[in-house]
Amino acid sequence: MVWGNEMPNELIINSRPYEKRVALVENGVVTELHIERDTGNQLMGNIYKGRVVRVLPGMQAAFVDIGMERTAFLYVSDVNMDCFMMEQFLEKEGLTKIWEEDMTSWEAKRGNNNEHNIEDFIKDGQEIIVQVSKEPTGTKGARLTCHISIPGRNLVLMPTVNHIGISRKIEDQDERKRLRTIIEDMRPLPFGFIARTVSEGASREKLSSEMDFLLKIWTGIKEKMERASAPALLYRDLSVCLRAVRDLFTKEVDRLIIDSKEDYEKIMEFIDTFAPGIKDYVELYDGIEPIFDFYGIEMEISRAMDRKIWLKSGGYIVIEFTEALTAIDVNTGSYVGKRNVDETILKTNLEAVKEIAYQLRLRNIGGLIVIDFIDMVRRSDREKVFNALKEELSKDREKTHVLKMSELGLIEMTRKRTRENFNRLISEPCFYCEGKGLIKSKRTVCYEILRDIERECSVISPPSHVVLNVHPEIGQILKEDEQHSVMELERRFNTSVIIKSHSEFHIEQYNINTY
Repeated sequence: MVWGNEMPNELIINSRPYEKRVALVENGVVTELHIERDTGNQLMGNIYKGRVVRVLPGMQAAFVDIGMERTAFLYVSDVNMDCFMMEQFLEKEGLTKIWEEDMTSWEAKRGNNNEHNIEDFIKDGQEIIVQVSKEPTGTKGARLTCHISIPGRNLVLMPTVNHIGISRKIEDQDERKRLRTIIEDMRPLPFGFIARTVSEGASREKLSSEMDFLLKIWTGIKEKMERASAPALLYRDLSVCLRAVRDLFTKEVDRLIIDSKEDYEKIMEFIDTFAPGIKDYVELYDGIEPIFDFYGIEMEISRAMDRKIWLKSGGYIVIEFTEALTAIDVNTGSYVGKRNVDETILKTNLEAVKEIAYQLRLRNIGGLIVIDFIDMVRRSDREKVFNALKEELSKDREKTHVLKMSELGLIEMTRKRTRENFNRLISEPCFYCEGKGLIKSKRTVCYEILRDIERECSVISPPSHVVLNVHPEIGQILKEDEQHSVMELERRFNTSVIIKSHSEFHIEQYNINTY
């Protein structure tokens, strides 16, 4: 792999039975952080056979039962109209297979009417195949789509869309033409495929092998669909470790380091199948110090919990989360500048732009975002800040849409939200102040404790006993829900962990004594 960066770009993976964390480090800076906890509730990318519970014509949407505590939501824009209309047409015509002449007849019957009502295609009690396109957030259930996509490393299979797409990041026109020709020659109709960025330069044989693999997955899904009763899980997406290899381990990344032998072996098996050329760039970390401590990532995680983020100049930004939107406020703070006030304000706003774009990626902030920049008198200054924000957001792998800055210095923007943002994942409303602020969630505190015990035990002579003093609710979780994680630590370090509860402790307070 050839890259010419001043500092290596790396994927650092901290894998434990209770939690897996993936950090993308670019030029020494943590730019993305993905966390997956062993709760069994990770839904993004999963494919289900669902049952329509209720169609809402007024909202052009439907509630669908996929076997979760909350029903999922399907908008009319996410319904595969062609698929439903084709099934109805074929059934009416008495056809059992889609031949080329049948497709011609179908196209003629369909016409050019693009205005559809959801009640024309979905009925209460109907069983449909759906995929989770957005994780449940807050009080909202998962968002679904009927446009199924199954990603591989080089290709994405779209079994319900007759389309060929090439990643926009592949700029060489000859390469785009080559990939399109290969896919067109190999694909069975009417399946669609997208060539991902990493497919650039991939051989015909590699693409053919992956296409066959993805088609077999789809065949298995269809077979399970016919046998299963709704609601039923038909396909589960990869774990966060394998998704990191599939989606993040691009040619811009120099190496992947992971601290779990079990997941290292799973990654190597995955790479053997899909990308044997990157095998030499995967390392198993065996250092004594925890991997996120060694690479300085734990400090970035702590910083990402802060409400206020200081800028190098002395200014700062404040990030506030509400049910409807995320508000970001820019302030000059202690920065007074060396020239006039307009230059001071412009410099602070431009510095804030970089930090805001960085925090959006790091914290995975999505949905509606309103940024309140410091008021700028000159129109040219507002244009500079707006253009700088657009340029910084162009580096984001998630889709963003930014509106022009208002006269009051406000910018409204959206960022595609597919998973819960980082702060909501690791924190919860503070019950000490009746929800006015946020504290670390109980599970987050438990996992910090487990990592701290690991640090205490990662010495030449591990202690024979670890006495842990915690809040009663934390103690209960460690003794019950996370009992297997505590036992795993005891086994790894040949020690015993004694948990003592103290009602006077703050929920985040704990101390560890070793003997």
